[in-house]
Amino acid sequence: MSPCKESCCRVCSRGFYSCHWKHSSENNKKHACCWFSVVSLVSLLALCWMYICLVTFNDREDVNSKGFTTLKQWVNWFMVLIIISAVLTSYCILLLLFALFQVALGEPLDLHWLHKILLFFGVILITFGVIGISLMWKREWPIVPLSLQATAPFLQFGAVGALTLLSPFIFRGFYAAKGQCSKFLIAVVFIAVSAAIFLCPLYIQSPCLIEVHELPEKPKLIGHRGAPMLAPENTMMSFERSIACGVTAFETDVQFSKDGIPFLMHDSVFPGFLLRTTDIKDKFPEKANSSNSTNFTWEELQSLNAGDWFVKTDPFHSVSYLSEDEIETARNQTVPSLRQLLNLAMEHNISVIFDLYSPNKENETVTTILRSGIDQSRVLWLPHAERDNVKKIAPGFIQVYHNSNMLSVNKGNYLNVKYSELNMADIREYRSSNVTVNMWVVNERWLFSLLWCSGVSSVTTNSCHILKDMDRPDWVLALRTYKIIWITVDIASIVIITGIYILQWGKKHNYTGLERTGSLYIQ
Repeated sequence: MSPCKESCCRVCSRGFYSCHWKHSSENNKKHACCWFSVVSLVSLLALCWMYICLVTFNDREDVNSKGFTTLKQWVNWFMVLIIISAVLTSYCILLLLFALFQVALGEPLDLHWLHKILLFFGVILITFGVIGISLMWKREWPIVPLSLQATAPFLQFGAVGALTLLSPFIFRGFYAAKGQCSKFLIAVVFIAVSAAIFLCPLYIQSPCLIEVHELPEKPKLIGHRGAPMLAPENTMMSFERSIACGVTAFETDVQFSKDGIPFLMHDSVFPGFLLRTTDIKDKFPEKANSSNSTNFTWEELQSLNAGDWFVKTDPFHSVSYLSEDEIETARNQTVPSLRQLLNLAMEHNISVIFDLYSPNKENETVTTILRSGIDQSRVLWLPHAERDNVKKIAPGFIQVYHNSNMLSVNKGNYLNVKYSELNMADIREYRSSNVTVNMWVVNERWLFSLLWCSGVSSVTTNSCHILKDMDRPDWVLALRTYKIIWITVDIASIVIITGIYILQWGKKHNYTGLERTGSLYIQ
């Protein structure tokens, strides 16, 4: 039969999968089923990898900053990774769909050699990605099981739907299989996978599976270096923009200049620490690779432009949302002092929390804070060095601790940790003990929703303008209601699959010739 006399679907499916435009009466590949299994497995791996990329998008700034530290050039590496992963996943899923079309149309599963090579490179890419996270970004792995608390109920519904849609192809392969051993293997795998999908809600736990009236109050927002999606980080414009988000505290980073002035700058220690967020390379090229803030006087630091980089690199793809006046303002930002930030905080009754990156400068920092006249209860003291001395000098400071052990030893009541370091039970226990729990850095709605349901007191965020508009978590579902939906979906799927099996069983004699057409081989 010529291609012009065949259906477009049949020709396209055969052409994409095997690059054979003409129908072949016999299968040229002895291991068609093996390659079909490979396509299915790689598609599943690609989906899992894409899922990992999407949930770690919350921390994309860490990846990009690490890339800048290494290469001294700004590239949105995480977005490059997302694009490559999306292309790989789309390709694998499309290839799997065409393979299923081949089976449904009774066409040979002759996977072209080019597809085999691309699948191999796809597996290599995913392998390197997993190894890269494990070696250089292993603190990110906990976000994957954490994300399942937000997505698992919906992933389960999707898996049930996918299983239902794939069951006709599985039954067709079952009837076309050679020998009882092959049939037994297919049956066992199908039943095991089905049981796992249908029953996995027994192990799904999510803090958002609660009654609406049990929902804790919305966590307060702390501006991470201000509002870095709306203005250059750690500039006065950034902190001013965060005020409109209703933040209760400014989070920043403090270093000391050569002449003892505390200023705001996150990057530190590594050579060229001013390269990312200032024009140091243009103003002081001989000092561009300095790794110590004490190599610069306050006058030199004030002369640097701390905003033009934001407009040029657009690190969060948000510059297009700014007006022309806002862009011009951003272009002309300078490095601010700690005193400037304290004055802004006093003006708007906002608290301040910061990391101190200049060693042995705790006393000088406290002196600057006390001289500003800010209410001591507005200062959330985070640096752990010289903490006992700071308590004596400024007893009104709220002492904030980095981990649970330090909190317990010091009998504190304020904990500041990464969002993945505490589980739901820990958060609720601290809440019942009147311990304030702040988690950083929370940028995505799904993560903020999850922590809201868990009962955290506040979050440090880059996206305060997005989170401020949330009136409730993205989803809240009563546990009883979820169980009803789960059982209903499972029963409906089982009934449909059973009906498909009975229908296929009634037509099983039609599949006896499948081996000769080469549509699927079970060897």
